[in-house]
Amino acid sequence: MKKSLLALGVLSAFVATAHAQSSVTLYGAIDEGLDYTSNIGGNRVYEMASGYAQGNSWGLKGSEDLGGGIKAVFQLENGFEVNNGKLNQGGREFGRQAYVGLSSETAGMLTMGRQYDSVVDYLGPLTANGNWAGYLFSHPYDNDNTDDTFRVDNAVKYTSIAYNGFQFGGLYGFSNSTGFSNNRAYSIGASYSNGPLALAAAFMNINRVGANTSGAVTTDDASFFATRERVFGAGINYTIASATLGFVYSNSNYSNPTGNAYLSSSTDLFPRASSLKFNNFEINGKYQFTPAFYVGAMYTYTLGKYDAASGDASPKWHQFGLMADYNLSTRTDVYVQGTYLKVVGGQSGTVLDDAFITGTQGSSSTSAQFVARVALRHKF
Repeated sequence: MKKSLLALGVLSAFVATAHAQSSVTLYGAIDEGLDYTSNIGGNRVYEMASGYAQGNSWGLKGSEDLGGGIKAVFQLENGFEVNNGKLNQGGREFGRQAYVGLSSETAGMLTMGRQYDSVVDYLGPLTANGNWAGYLFSHPYDNDNTDDTFRVDNAVKYTSIAYNGFQFGGLYGFSNSTGFSNNRAYSIGASYSNGPLALAAAFMNINRVGANTSGAVTTDDASFFATRERVFGAGINYTIASATLGFVYSNSNYSNPTGNAYLSSSTDLFPRASSLKFNNFEINGKYQFTPAFYVGAMYTYTLGKYDAASGDASPKWHQFGLMADYNLSTRTDVYVQGTYLKVVGGQSGTVLDDAFITGTQGSSSTSAQFVARVALRHKF
């Protein structure tokens, strides 16, 4: 009996120790609301829509202590549509993130799988859409991916530890094709945070974005389709008491663009175009009136350059966004948003001439579009 009790005690201690060295967390968010859009193809639209301020998701993440300051880590994150229960991200089971890797207390973290690029990781959090506002505040067509329209498949990613507020990282997404550069991606980024100040910069390059179903950014995941997508940008946020002010600049350059998945499945939206460029200048601000209530605002000026055999054009986008958010509890909040977009100088003869706010069902029949939203969000 004594031996049995001793064995049971040893086993219990072993299980408790093993449990303490490993952890798995279930988490998620559900964002559901009502939208009004002033013009989609000439008509007003009232709709129930989800996943705007924050994408609907549930996920599992965990780690196992391997000793010596090293851990095995993983994350699986699903994206879904609340209104009909369908999977998002092209119907993928874990379309938002899916990776496994190793983490070191001194050397950083190395992960492999479907992951966010460096623009999302470093530059995105300084924008309104990539931080507190979400979808409707994206730069036109989310041309710089700061709202993570797509993820990178077949990706190896390194993230450093923080050195007195400074952190950096990079990612490489394999083409998984006999053509080495046929839909591959790479990105680098860095950030610095010290008290009220936050700085970040990032660069990303994708060859033959959306060209196939096996590469880094696949056909059913891409926003623009082009022979090359190149994005770089930098930003700054500064907090003064209850107010946070920010400025972000990003440049997106698409070589030989053919289409955009937000607007159509067709790949002939930009006939004989050689390049499409966006220069985004964003000013944003957020004021925390109480711990439970804040108001945020954003203005983005985007200067475009469209080059095609049929002629060149320089459309410009003016976008204004306003949001108020109130926390009912630590995990549940309600919010209202409004976004207005105006296109001027649109003489490309393409869909670029009509206003389109990312997140709506389609383009306006004119150069202006307005969206208002009221929603409930719950995080777990």
